[in-house]
Amino acid sequence: MKMIIVIIKDNDAENVTRALTNGEFRVTRIASTGGFLRRGVVTLLIGVNDERVEAAIDVVRETTSSPDETEKRATVFVVPVAKFIQV
Repeated sequence: MKMIIVIIKDNDAENVTRALTNGEFRVTRIASTGGFLRRGVVTLLIGVNDERVEAAIDVVRETTSSPDETEKRATVFVVPVAKFIQV
């Protein structure tokens, strides 16, 4: 299992969250600030099985695509989950 952490601009958050949930990914959305100008960003936490990691990243990539290919719209971290329980 992996935890995907996605940091995106707040104006992209609704479309990305909707696309992920439509793709049957479970998403936790956290509002945050960051960057040089302290602009609003959103951090998404997505827990997925190993075989679905690339599919989730593809959804983020497709949803945040920009006509300007040099503009980076998302930062993505994929980290292993040592243990997962629900209580």
